[in-house]
Amino acid sequence: MIDTIMEFLHTKTAFMLAIIFALLFIASTTVFFMRRFKKKPYTELSQRISSWWIMVSIFIVGALLNDTVSMVFFGLISYLALKEYFSLIPTRMTDRRIVFYAYLAIIFQYYFAAIGWYGMFIIWIPVYVFLLLPFRQVLIGDTKGFLENTSRVQWGLMMFVFGLSHIAYLIMLPSPAGYDINGKELVLYLLFLTQFNDVLQYIWGKSIGRRKIVPRISPNKTVEGFLGAFVSTTILAVVFSFLTPFSTLQAVFAGMLISAGGFIGDVVISMIKRDIGVKDSSNMIPGHGGILDRVDSLTYTAPLFFHFVYYLYY
Repeated sequence: MIDTIMEFLHTKTAFMLAIIFALLFIASTTVFFMRRFKKKPYTELSQRISSWWIMVSIFIVGALLNDTVSMVFFGLISYLALKEYFSLIPTRMTDRRIVFYAYLAIIFQYYFAAIGWYGMFIIWIPVYVFLLLPFRQVLIGDTKGFLENTSRVQWGLMMFVFGLSHIAYLIMLPSPAGYDINGKELVLYLLFLTQFNDVLQYIWGKSIGRRKIVPRISPNKTVEGFLGAFVSTTILAVVFSFLTPFSTLQAVFAGMLISAGGFIGDVVISMIKRDIGVKDSSNMIPGHGGILDRVDSLTYTAPLFFHFVYYLYY
């Protein structure tokens, strides 16, 4: 374990995390002086920054130091996200048996990622589980709401298990031929750009946002916020491309893909919450809402980025 930690401390990943911690330190210091001199609590902002400290620390321990821990960590994220989703949508008593199979599918999906079995990883949920769940509903025999409820479960599995599990498989990818790059660095690149893209949308939207982009779904999002984040995230994708095997052009495309995909994932999950009538999926993370509120963008960026990398180098 000590050798693993020492090896980790000499990687590009450690350098990148040092930058992230420096940014968090600056943010915490800024809020401290803002609260002291402006005599305002800035409660939500303070909670968000405190939560980021915790989430980044958990991510380091849970995702970067050990491959087995990484699989368990991201499998747990999928489970919590799916559990939140099931707690929000209406379900029947008979659906509980189907939900059990949905949770069980998580174990197999992350196992296939852990052993690098791409063939089963890519078809387990979209093919086998997709065909199994409706047949299991047939055996239960409750015909009322069959199509609607089966579709809800399958959609949740695709978004919060299949989509997010691409992060786990990305960790297990070997270094591309001729490059000293590992999967953990690619994951850090993806997560940093995805989450920072959300922050940049907020900052640009608050600063210069005027025109609403999807007012009925997410009234705070603006065209200017989206475009500002799109350009900024693309620039950051090039700046931090040392974590990847990308050429400058490939990094530009990756940044555009992550920014656009993150926006779409965000508004799709917002659409679900609007339909159900809630603002946040839960209050698990102070200032951030629930797990769904933190992984919404990743449901799109993870599979899109993974297949972009896989197409180019594997």
